[in-house]
Formats: sequence, C-alpha cells, structure tokens
Amino acid sequence: MTRKTKKENTKFIKLLQQLLFLLGIVALWQLLYFVGVDLLEFWKPYAMPSPAGVWKSLVRLIESGTLFTAIGNSLLRGMIGFLISVAFGTVLGFLMEHFPFLHQNMRPFVMGVQTLPSVCWVPFSILWFGLSEQAIIFVVIMGSAFSIAIATDNAIHNVPPIYKKAALTMGASQKQIYRKVILHACLPELISGLKQGWSFAWRALMSGEVMTTCIGLGQTLITGRNLADINQVMLVMIIIVLVGILIDQIFFRSLERRIYRKRGLA
Repeated sequence: MTRKTKKENTKFIKLLQQLLFLLGIVALWQLLYFVGVDLLEFWKPYAMPSPAGVWKSLVRLIESGTLFTAIGNSLLRGMIGFLISVAFGTVLGFLMEHFPFLHQNMRPFVMGVQTLPSVCWVPFSILWFGLSEQAIIFVVIMGSAFSIAIATDNAIHNVPPIYKKAALTMGASQKQIYRKVILHACLPELISGLKQGWSFAWRALMSGEVMTTCIGLGQTLITGRNLADINQVMLVMIIIVLVGILIDQIFFRSLERRIYRKRGLA
C-alpha cells in the first residue's frame, strides 16, 4: 500500500467517524424528544425541536426557495463586510505596529471597542442607514474590523527581531523588509487572525439581520420565532453553524495547509 493510499484511507476513516458521531447525536436527540415530549410529557411539542420536525422545515423552506435565497444573501453581505473589514483592519494594525505612538495610545482603545457585542452597533446602524443592506454591512464591519487590526498588530509584532536584523545586514531597505521578510514571517499568524475575524463577522451579520427586514438567515430565524415554529428556529441555527464550518474548511483551512506545505511543515 502506497503512502498516498494510506493517507486517503485515513481521511476516509476520519470522515466516517465524524459521520457516525453526527448520526449518534441525531439519534440521541430524537430519543430525548420521544422521552421528554411523547412519553413523559416534560416539554410541549411547540417548545422542543425534533430531528423529524427540523427535516420537515428544511424541505418546506427549500421548496419555497426561501432557504437558498437567505443563505445567498447572508453570504454576500458577510463577504462584503468581511473584505472591507480586512482592508480597514490590516491597515490599522500595520499603522499601530509601525508607529509606537499609535501602538501605545490607540491599541487599548481598539481592544476596548472590540469587546463591545456586535448588537450594540445595531441602533447606530439603523439610525444612520435605516433598515437597509448598508446597516447590516456596517454592523459586520464594526464587529470584525478591530479584531483583524489586533491580529495584524500581534502578527507583525511577534516576528523575531533577528529576521529584521539579518535583512538589514544584507542591505535590505525598509520596504523590502516589510514585503519580503515580515509579511512572509507573520503570514501563518495573520491567517489565523483573519479566520477569527471571519467568525466575528459571521456572528455580527446575524446580529444585524435579526434587527432588520432584509431577507437572510437572521431574518428567517426571527420569522420562525414569530410563527412559534421552534423547528425552523433550530434549522436556521444549524445552517448558520454549518455555513461557518464550510467557510472555515474550504477557504481558511486550505489556505493554512498551502502555507504550511510551502514551508515544509505539513
């Protein structure tokens, strides 16, 4: 058996284990619903979601076209807000690291703003932009940009000073040091910071959508609440988690693996 075949078999076994684990959770969930609702009547059916009820909600939302529209709209808003956050956050983080005055005086302010829950920005966004797409994107930016700025500052700051000194002794200019040395050295930590920034952006997006009337996963969640449909609420929560996992696996994990392979670390 070749090394490549062993690797493929290992991946298949891990995937099978994850699938069996998820099936076990679903089976346990259905058992709890049966015991708590049907057998002992601890909970009312409208207050406890079930796998069968979530599946029916999934089929209904797919047939009506609501689900894919909501996912598409949410992803579009999330990506737009995240890209703006990356542009703003990386520049701010670079400036804080490059200028000691900003690092000393602005970093505590940025850290403090980042601790604010994203929902705190919703009243501002509604007052400034109304119940619009711009309001949601504003909440996404405010929820993730400062996290990315802190991550950028930390990534550059944690580059070993010996790298810069070695580049200087070889005659590199400041521009070359940043472009050829610091950027490459801080890239793994920077990617981890961007991944964390995406998680903040995705959560902030849900905070913005539940407060507006724009179609998206957050609004679909609130619609389920207004209709007292606990299964729809649970379904949207599961989809929010799954979309976040898929973005991480498809984009960030593959990017991390590519960087590690280029450096001989994977």
